[in-house]
Amino acid sequence: MRTYSIVVDPDPDEGGFTVTVPALPGCVTQGETIDECIANAQEAISVYLEDLVAAGEPIPEEKEAPQLLRVTVAA
Repeated sequence: MRTYSIVVDPDPDEGGFTVTVPALPGCVTQGETIDECIANAQEAISVYLEDLVAAGEPIPEEKEAPQLLRVTVAA
């Protein structure tokens, strides 16, 4: 079992959300609800890891969870 952080961004153009996995570059999915995003992310991560194993590549481990910070700037 492995644990990865996911980033869920609202998609104002299409509706729903876009989901990325910072520790796994190119691992992207989407969903209409947060629950769907989580389920789709679990599936996308599993497929991504299976592809790495099949290619003989190492499986990345998330050593430290990414931080989400907000900054304010003059516009």
